[in-house]
Amino acid sequence: MTQAFSLAVLDHWSVEEVQALCDVLIDCVEGGDSIGFMWPMTRLKAQAFWEGALASAERGERTIIVARDPTGTIVGTVSVIWAGPENQPHRADVAKMQVHRRARRLGVGAQLLAAAEEVAMKAGRTVLVLDTASAAAERLYSRGNWTRCGVIPKYALMPDGAYCDTTVFYKVIRDL
Repeated sequence: MTQAFSLAVLDHWSVEEVQALCDVLIDCVEGGDSIGFMWPMTRLKAQAFWEGALASAERGERTIIVARDPTGTIVGTVSVIWAGPENQPHRADVAKMQVHRRARRLGVGAQLLAAAEEVAMKAGRTVLVLDTASAAAERLYSRGNWTRCGVIPKYALMPDGAYCDTTVFYKVIRDL
């Protein structure tokens, strides 16, 4: 079942919004998502991550998109990262897709992915790349017409320390 969630680029943020982003990050890691963090996932680690990500957004290195449920609570987020090598001004990375477990399988991920593609297209990007260690995310990206490049074995660790394979995807969002 797909619900309508409001999506917005997070240009300015409040202390409450940062705490809500921390709640989503903590929930994802506690749920076992491989998004760059290990157990235990503390609020201090989440706060440090979001402070760095928001500072990066202020510098114009990324755009952060959030999804809010009908009550206005942030339930998901994704980043489009612009900063990259000089020879790749046409490309961006889609990173840190996070959806709170209570909002999964409701269309939030698909809406965030579409918003990330739209933001990248408006910024003049033509190719997007991402990686995932989640079978559910792989299905989402495949449904969104992303192309699977392959799997890198033992690329990262799950939050519990177990090795995980990572699947790399790309999508051409506009031809030159």
